[in-house]
Amino acid sequence: MIDMHTHILPNIDDGSRSIEETFNLIKEAKEVGFDAIISTSHYMEGYYETDSPEREVWINAIYENLQNKNIDIKLYLGNEIYISENIVKLLEEGKASTINETSYVLFEMPLNAEPMNLYDVIYEMLQYKLVPILAHPERYSFVQKEPELIYDLVQKGVLMQSNYGSVIGMYGEKAQIIVKKFLENNMIHFLGTDVHRQNTIYPRIPEILEELNSIIGEEYVEKLTTTNPKLVLSNKKIEIEEPIPIELSLKEKMLIKFKKR
Repeated sequence: MIDMHTHILPNIDDGSRSIEETFNLIKEAKEVGFDAIISTSHYMEGYYETDSPEREVWINAIYENLQNKNIDIKLYLGNEIYISENIVKLLEEGKASTINETSYVLFEMPLNAEPMNLYDVIYEMLQYKLVPILAHPERYSFVQKEPELIYDLVQKGVLMQSNYGSVIGMYGEKAQIIVKKFLENNMIHFLGTDVHRQNTIYPRIPEILEELNSIIGEEYVEKLTTTNPKLVLSNKKIEIEEPIPIELSLKEKMLIKFKKR
């Protein structure tokens, strides 16, 4: 398996707080079956701005140390870029990174308000032959209220990465309901842990995989955890299934409307 979304580099963002924690996170990942990790530190203008060369130095140094310790796991450079009209410029200037120097770009939105410029930013990325990947669509409150937005974005060429933890309710019942719908309706293309701290998500991966197998079957799980991430790392095109418009039951609508989380 390949972890598509992590915050393992020390003292770069709100993820790992020390080199010791970084190595502990990597060991946890290895123990539950990951053989590659994509480091997607936050890049947020004016807040998290560690540039690509500095993060690459960290990746190379950590990987060399892992090899010396005979820990067989690969590390790749990426970013989780906070949505901005400057995304293409940040990439061109080497401040932010695509995933493993490919055309694939992981980006995120504010959790509670749809960006006014969302479609403009996506259009510009597509114009520059970049492939946008939206991080954890199930976690945005405005998506939970109107999940058809994700159907529309997928139709326009945006790929989706959901968090493993959403499947078992780690981000609340609303996210859990929506991620299940997205999975069942061919709207998710990758899974990632979005790990920030040790002893949180990685130990729960076995039970999450079991739940995923019951929702979408082992073959689809393999695509989301391994096949599609491999295609990203080698900059190859991903053939996606046709998404199916979401229909929420009355009970699901009520839960989303009245639940705090």
